[in-house]
Amino acid sequence: MLSIDPSTLTERENYKLLIGSIIPRPIAFVTSLSDERVLNGAPFSYFNIVSSNPPMISLSIQRSGGKQKDTARNILHSKEFVIHIVDEDNVMKINETAATLPPDKSEIELAQLTPVKSANVDVPGIKEAKIRFECTLEQALELGGGDTPGCDLIIGKIVHFHIDPAIYHEGKIDPKGLGAVSRLAGIHYAKIGDIFSIERPK
Repeated sequence: MLSIDPSTLTERENYKLLIGSIIPRPIAFVTSLSDERVLNGAPFSYFNIVSSNPPMISLSIQRSGGKQKDTARNILHSKEFVIHIVDEDNVMKINETAATLPPDKSEIELAQLTPVKSANVDVPGIKEAKIRFECTLEQALELGGGDTPGCDLIIGKIVHFHIDPAIYHEGKIDPKGLGAVSRLAGIHYAKIGDIFSIERPK
């Protein structure tokens, strides 16, 4: 068994160990609005559930050279965003939105995704997702880094669910129907594979 002190590694070396070990990771496709009302869209795999009462999610947005990404800046300014679950049907278009664009250009237009009006927030979602969560900013933390923070940890409260009725039955989501994809390392992704059940001990 290798024994490694992360303080002896570079940021990139730690990154490779983390993304190669913590798999599979769910992918959030996040839409947000700039102050100029440009609809921004970007995928993030540092994403998960925080709470169900109220429903909250976490999103960690890594900075580059200490510089905040458009998504983090937009969320902190507007206090609203929409999270979409990335699935087998939309992953190719979502991947296109990972391109680096200036803040005045929309990744949604680049990938030819279809904006749809939200119910409780000003930020539009996209039609191509089977599930989307309208969110308001609950809390934001600047974490990590050296002289400047390394990431923005966003906690969002879900204020509205949108779910494709084809994958919804009696309050539950059909995992096969959703077809969510997950992030591995590098350029690799994974689909939902074999599903097995284990009874929890009483």
